[in-house]
Amino acid sequence: MKVTRDQVRHIAALARLRFDAAEEEEIATQMTRILDYVEKLNELNLEGVEPMSHVLDLHNVVRPDQPHKRITREQALSNAPDADDVYFRVPKVIE
Repeated sequence: MKVTRDQVRHIAALARLRFDAAEEEEIATQMTRILDYVEKLNELNLEGVEPMSHVLDLHNVVRPDQPHKRITREQALSNAPDADDVYFRVPKVIE
């Protein structure tokens, strides 16, 4: 598929990029080569090959979510340098 300089300018405008004429020509050539290479995938015989979402047959590897004993509010606040009965107290950062 041949990519034209007008298409490069359009894509550049969408991406808010600017190129000079030489760069536009080089990018058009590079994009044409990339699309020609990708087009080779259409030459593959995929008859009988099932579509897949991943190359490897992986399953979810996240551990199961299991409830654990929580610490109390008093335990959480016990090591705080400054706290009241409910909250951590921190220095004011907004003037």
